[in-house]
Amino acid sequence: MHSSRRTFVLAAGSALASARVWGANDRIPVAVIGLGGRGRNHMTAYTKIPGAEIIALCDVNQAALERGQAFVSKAYNGKQPKGYADMKQVFDDKDVAAVSMPLPNHWHALATISACQAGKDVYVEKPACHNIWEGRKMVEAARKYNRMVQVGSQGRSMPHKIKAMQALKDGAIGKLYGGRGLCYKGRASIGFKPDQQTPPPGLDWDKFLGPAPMRPFNENRFAYNWHWFWDTGNGDIGNQGVHEMDIARWGMDLGLPTKVTCTGGRFIWNDQGETANTQTAVFDYGDREISFEVKNVSYINVGEIGVGNARDPNVIGDIFFGSDGTLVVEDRGFQVYKGQKREKVMDEKKDPRDDTAAHMENFLAACRSRNYKDLHADVQIGVLSADLCHLANIAYRTGRRLQFDPESQKFLSDSQADRLTTRVYRKGYVVPENV
Repeated sequence: MHSSRRTFVLAAGSALASARVWGANDRIPVAVIGLGGRGRNHMTAYTKIPGAEIIALCDVNQAALERGQAFVSKAYNGKQPKGYADMKQVFDDKDVAAVSMPLPNHWHALATISACQAGKDVYVEKPACHNIWEGRKMVEAARKYNRMVQVGSQGRSMPHKIKAMQALKDGAIGKLYGGRGLCYKGRASIGFKPDQQTPPPGLDWDKFLGPAPMRPFNENRFAYNWHWFWDTGNGDIGNQGVHEMDIARWGMDLGLPTKVTCTGGRFIWNDQGETANTQTAVFDYGDREISFEVKNVSYINVGEIGVGNARDPNVIGDIFFGSDGTLVVEDRGFQVYKGQKREKVMDEKKDPRDDTAAHMENFLAACRSRNYKDLHADVQIGVLSADLCHLANIAYRTGRRLQFDPESQKFLSDSQADRLTTRVYRKGYVVPENV
């Protein structure tokens, strides 16, 4: 298809979608793009939400697509969704109003921008973007085409976390001076797998790689383990960690820092993975700071967050430090401790509702209101939180303390660090300068 024809089709689709007004009782037609493990979560949630209907599915892996269609068909008493192997076909489908995209990180920006150009509202998984530059392009596209773009930071829709953030705002622990995020999540070495001359039957490896460089198919670069390669992922700081980074930034009411340091490495394991399994990052805001830790190997449960046990030994959450006390928040609840004796004065438990479904319901409500400020995790919020992860990784990869200008989003006199704010995109999968 010629670019002029493609532009016309996208513009026409945008005009049609913009004209739609969804009432409270209307079921918004949704397509899910990316049907791996998280894709299953998306399908499950939407099939249980009365305000949505999955009408199409898309995946570059034929087997995953067929499994997804069978799953949704069963949920809808035999009504099977349309199946696509190319997301462009989804964007051209005038029946689709919104797309939900649990894709690998390197696809988030291009897929979101293309969906906005086609007039679709977007739910895209965290982290919002694979690098700093493309995050800005996502925000530009969302605003230009008046699209609702929700990032999958579902903590923003969890009642106890909303209450915890309000407590901080109301001065529950006094003046805030520090936030600490923890991602002590046990992982395992991925070992070594050989490159293969051809990908498995039914998998379009070219489309999977998309904006990333072309490489031979390797099992370790596919499925979940793409997280641990710089081409496609951002390590655990940009995977699990971005959830806690988002909460830390939210609670501290901060944007981007002026200085960042990050140390660590891929310790203990000798494998093909590239990203760090141990990281300590510090973000300097002058009179306040955010620190963040990743530990994927082995650790002692520090007891500050959660209670380690045989089922869930991970320590994942945030600690906020104020002039009058400490607030600890994680997925199971939050506590407030006052004074030097750490007297517990608040102890809230998690609402039993599914947090992903609640976040999707918020997304659908904004699709109806047409006001992006109704979104709990609008793309601009998600991009800023992802940027903290990117800044940490850039400091880690360059091996030095970096000074950063939040306005220009450039490093001070550091061309090597600046180069890591973007990437060289593969022909046919370029994130556009002008969205």
